[in-house]
Amino acid sequence: MPAITSVTRWARGTAAVSLFTVLLMPAGATAYAEPAPAKTDSGSHFVDAATAHPGDLQDLPDPVPLRTYLQRDKGHAPDLQAPAQPADEPDLRTECAKQEAAAKTKTGWLKSRFESCYKRHYDLVLRDRNNKEKTRGRLIFDSWVLGFAHDGTRQVDFVASVEDIKVATDGDEDAKEWRLGQHFSTTIDASSSDPDAKLTEPTVTKRDELLGVWDPRPSWTLIYTSPDKGPQHAQGNMQRVLAVLDMTTTVNSPNVDPYVEVGSYISNFRFDYAGSIAGKHKGAVFTQARVELVMSQKDPAVNESALHIYDALKRPERTFPSFLGKSVPGEKEPLHRLVDAKKQGDQRENSIKECKKIWGDYSGTRLQCDEYPFASTQEGSLKGDKRFSVRLIEGVDNRTGGERLNNMYINNRILDGDPFYVKITP
Repeated sequence: MPAITSVTRWARGTAAVSLFTVLLMPAGATAYAEPAPAKTDSGSHFVDAATAHPGDLQDLPDPVPLRTYLQRDKGHAPDLQAPAQPADEPDLRTECAKQEAAAKTKTGWLKSRFESCYKRHYDLVLRDRNNKEKTRGRLIFDSWVLGFAHDGTRQVDFVASVEDIKVATDGDEDAKEWRLGQHFSTTIDASSSDPDAKLTEPTVTKRDELLGVWDPRPSWTLIYTSPDKGPQHAQGNMQRVLAVLDMTTTVNSPNVDPYVEVGSYISNFRFDYAGSIAGKHKGAVFTQARVELVMSQKDPAVNESALHIYDALKRPERTFPSFLGKSVPGEKEPLHRLVDAKKQGDQRENSIKECKKIWGDYSGTRLQCDEYPFASTQEGSLKGDKRFSVRLIEGVDNRTGGERLNNMYINNRILDGDPFYVKITP
């Protein structure tokens, strides 16, 4: 179990208040251990509308936009100015809306190592305190978190928002008194980070407001940074800081127990000062984003490299060295970058020996020995499991393929040991 250093924690309640907690950890997520759901007493509380029987909602009016609801009470008529739109990247929001299935998961949709998006649609109903079969209100809203990691500086920004609020109430329940909260906390994975790992949080890490406050000002920004001590990568210290961001979503009414969803959104990110191997000397990335080296068999610049990798992944029986049951990683099993120049050179020499065993002396030709997995990966020809392939291909093609690989490393801040995949298109 990795050591986790706590940076901040929001106090999620007291003994005097019972919480209704919804936990939705995705399969395979192991960033931290969540507490078991708290039990509720006989008090009223908000619950997911999906758990309500359709008949439970019959006595409620149709949900209306919050501004329409507020304007019904002239004594609480709000400013008629339209709500401000969140100040974020419109292209990312548009793409995120199209990735609905991924965006609503706890880790959101990871567009790249530098852009992430979470969008969750909530539909909650308020149970009556004395009659659990009766609903007193309904709250609908969208919760957003857009993430931006910076290539070139140790900074990660999150633009969070609560949008499209709609409400319905029955009896004396008053939605003007309902509150929504987004509460952020962070932890540092000390066992995976380099020594003296530090994270600087924004001054404000939680926002708990009345619905009428969220409506005109739906968005807010959180900026996380990590201090560095200047370049130390030559001494082996890349000043990596691996952090986990955790958002808790809350809904409250003065008359009921609060709705609390711990870990409604989780983001894993890393700061580093790795030097030239990562292109820009320092930066930040979302570590759970899937990185792929993509090559096409129709690309004349790398078609021989692409065909070799395709055969290794899909038709390993056609590759050398040959043995029964051979399989080669990179498609379903990730490859991992190897930065050590000497080990890379040793793997290249070993692969060239394999080529010469099969095809003899090819010096003086335009051919070069192509190897897959690459010499710059931990899965190269000296790993010891023989799950690799060598083939003679045209030299220019081989060098171009190597350039594409190096560009992928740099463009994605792939550091020593970082995973990536390979995809060959027709």
